[in-house]
Amino acid sequence: MKFQSGDFSFTVSQFMLSSKERAFFQIFIMITSSQNPRIQQVRKLIAQKKERDESGCYVLEGVRLIEEAMKKKEHCRLLLYTDPLSPRAEALVRSFVDQGVDTEEIAAQLMKTISDTESPQGVLAVMEMTKPVIPDKLDFIIIVDAIRDPGNLGTMIRTAAAAAADILILTPGCADPYAPKVLRSAMGTHFMIPMVQMDWGEIAAKMKTIPDLQVLASIMDGGKSCWDYDLCKPTALIIGSEANGISRTAQDISDGKIFIPMPGNIESLNAAMAAGILIFEVVRQRIKKD
Repeated sequence: MKFQSGDFSFTVSQFMLSSKERAFFQIFIMITSSQNPRIQQVRKLIAQKKERDESGCYVLEGVRLIEEAMKKKEHCRLLLYTDPLSPRAEALVRSFVDQGVDTEEIAAQLMKTISDTESPQGVLAVMEMTKPVIPDKLDFIIIVDAIRDPGNLGTMIRTAAAAAADILILTPGCADPYAPKVLRSAMGTHFMIPMVQMDWGEIAAKMKTIPDLQVLASIMDGGKSCWDYDLCKPTALIIGSEANGISRTAQDISDGKIFIPMPGNIESLNAAMAAGILIFEVVRQRIKKD
């Protein structure tokens, strides 16, 4: 049942039709106006890094990403949804309602206008950023040097998490890890690896505190092949962009240079692909040793 008045439609939400133990249901207000303060805030969080930094919040879209966040006990400030939903999305919204999370239904057309995806799944969550927990022992570190492309950065985050790296360090000039495209590319792995943003002075100081650590800067040629390094030692890999490579500062703090042998007549590899090869060479050597 629906009642419309001005910018709002009053609907009896299907998500309040709970189990037999519940003897009541609640009436939600459907948001239909693009001028609604919550809609305007979500737009800013999606579009502006400054807004994300100042509020300490970011936006997740889609069932899978929100599910991954909730598995890791990330805190949700607001959930927006629209009908129709898949059974999986419906179950997700119901769980948020049951937990007492601030949940709002919005008009389908409004969801399309605020979504950063071409085909919205009907669920969007405003999440709080959480302070990363850095392990006491750091044995496998990934440092990304001014990776500006959101897709590449997201893929690197996902790869580092898959390899069980201890930490991912983002240097100045990297894309915002909480930008929508980075979040989608990482596929929910933001919550599986500690990520910190540091300047080069902080990075150099931190590296000096780790016993026996070798800091290796990836380059196109020169140095030693990744097959020839002993990567079972505590290792920090510095990975730069395909266009600009490793910065001079990164080279200055490194203990050596590492490259990927390429027998073919290829000038360079995509940064995320190169990162995957180097990261999983570390994994390969360590698994083989065990």
